Amino acid sequence: MTDSVRSATVSFQLNGAPVTLSIDPTTPLLWALRNTLGSTGTKFGCGAALCGACTVHVDGVALRACVTPVSAIDGKRLTTIEGLSGSIAEAVQSAWIALDVPQCGYCQSGQIMSAVALLAVTRVPTDAEIDQAMQGNICRCGTYPRIRAGIHQAAETLRASPTASPAASPAASPAASPSARPARGA
Repeated sequence: MTDSVRSATVSFQLNGAPVTLSIDPTTPLLWALRNTLGSTGTKFGCGAALCGACTVHVDGVALRACVTPVSAIDGKRLTTIEGLSGSIAEAVQSAWIALDVPQCGYCQSGQIMSAVALLAVTRVPTDAEIDQAMQGNICRCGTYPRIRAGIHQAAETLRASPTASPAASPAASPAASPSARPARGA
């Protein structure tokens, strides 16, 4: 008996560029990104949406790519760590550098993606809001205090900048996928 591989056409925007794939529609988005498209900034950590290393933005919502079938992003805007830009992303990245947030760095693409999604909808987050938004992003090195401090510093930078605008950063919109991680607790 021969196994036949299903194939479908999936089209989406990846970091602002149009992409069309002929791929098994059940392929996890993570593997389409890493193996098919060579976008390796999105990391594999657990394969069960528990660690956050694979966090990407789909139409502005933080989503776990390891459990999201590639077919779920057909017609959508996808942003990975490689394509993250705008004032919020710059503030977060600057804070991460200034505070030396990462230790090993493996989880940091997911941490940054979740932090940017939070600040896109909550410009002055409380510790509780940060904890809620970052829940599910595991740092094996335990740099949680530096991550929280980095988010607070990025928020302060955004408040101090009259030109900071969320326009280039993700907009929060609820997603139907169970793997969607809204920037704030739903």
